[in-house]
Amino acid sequence: MSAPDPRPPGQWRWFARRASLREWLMLILPAGLLVAAAFWVTARYIQPAPPDSLVMSTGAADGAYHRFGLRYREILARDGVTLELRTSAGSVENLARLKDDAASVDVGFVQGGLGILSLTPLAEAADETTLYSLANLYHEPVWVFYRLKREPTRLADLAGARIAVGAPGSGVRKVALDLLAAHGIDDKTARLLDLAGGAALDGLERGEIDAVFLIAAPEAPAVKRALAMREARLLDLANAPALSRRFPYLKSVTLAQGVVDLAANVPARDVRMVATQANLVIREDLHPALAYLLLEAAVEVHGTPGLFHQPGEFPTPTATDWPLADESKRYFKSGRPFLQRYLPFWLANFVERMIVLIVPIIAVLVPLFKFLPALFSWRQNTRINRWYGELKFLEHDAKKRHIVGEELARVLDRLDSIEQAASQLPIPLSYSDRVYTLRGHIDYVRAQLTALPPGSPAASASP
Repeated sequence: MSAPDPRPPGQWRWFARRASLREWLMLILPAGLLVAAAFWVTARYIQPAPPDSLVMSTGAADGAYHRFGLRYREILARDGVTLELRTSAGSVENLARLKDDAASVDVGFVQGGLGILSLTPLAEAADETTLYSLANLYHEPVWVFYRLKREPTRLADLAGARIAVGAPGSGVRKVALDLLAAHGIDDKTARLLDLAGGAALDGLERGEIDAVFLIAAPEAPAVKRALAMREARLLDLANAPALSRRFPYLKSVTLAQGVVDLAANVPARDVRMVATQANLVIREDLHPALAYLLLEAAVEVHGTPGLFHQPGEFPTPTATDWPLADESKRYFKSGRPFLQRYLPFWLANFVERMIVLIVPIIAVLVPLFKFLPALFSWRQNTRINRWYGELKFLEHDAKKRHIVGEELARVLDRLDSIEQAASQLPIPLSYSDRVYTLRGHIDYVRAQLTALPPGSPAASASP
């Protein structure tokens, strides 16, 4: 018979608990490493928290772009985001800043006609751009105010005139030169002056300039001033529909009679014009959460009616001069992200990031916790079955041969060793019944061997 276990009962319970803990740790530690790896991979690719500030390039300090920028700044401040405004010479400079990494500009107003819609064919640079449009914001009419004795009906009629085409670096200049060139007018057939805004209107008022190009919203101070000038008249473009078909970024619009001033009947008749559309352009690395904030601000600022559009017509995702940002596609399809509708901006972004972080980890943990108990059970049964295998081998060997003398003593010693090892197996209490069953089978085989007379064959019965 095996020697009694020298451990006191309390020490044995401590040993069993320690053994069970060790078994679980051997399984849980690899599982923990797997969860940590999933956490690391998820954290590596999760979108970082949105910054609390961004930079917008606007336009002249007295222009419409900058006035709109001031309203955007007020709206974003409600969500704790600081919007830094930087004035510029116009759309061309805004575009250059957006493309320049060193300029650190995140978003800007850019006039239509400077993006891929001005290219032929249109797809030439579509795949090369790193800029995206959030939306078209409003119509920016091409205002051509003139002071001539004759009444022109097309831009070709301005041949030989002194024309202010806008300052270098402005979108006005680019569009004006394109339109004049299409009508056969260049610096050889007319005097093209690098003047814009107030300076150009001063020259027009003094009679030093014959025509002035402006591209701006009707609310722009320069446009309001020009419409109020008695000496200047607004050019009615008879070929406006043709221009909108020739230049994809232009749209034919009409300034209705009396819409500027009903009492004074300004303008005195319908005026046919062409218009670009102002784009809200972002860099591709702008945080998506800030893109949604800018879209919300755009709806609040530009969703009201104007002289050339109905309420709710703008902002619009159609016919943008740059590829439409993914955030815009989702926004105009289903609105603001779900959490941002009901939670403060910072809290919504925190919850969204935590969901993105936790869901993959849960996806690892759920099957893992289903698999761990089965693995633990398999490991305990394997440790017990190992001794069953050796016990079966001894019994099978004894059935084939005559076991006598020293050989029988060695077999009995081996049974004692198996019983000793089984009694010391560090397994949980829930598996103790299997240990006791094993020890009973060991006693059975021992009894069968010791009951045989010397020299007789082993018993054929087996546990």
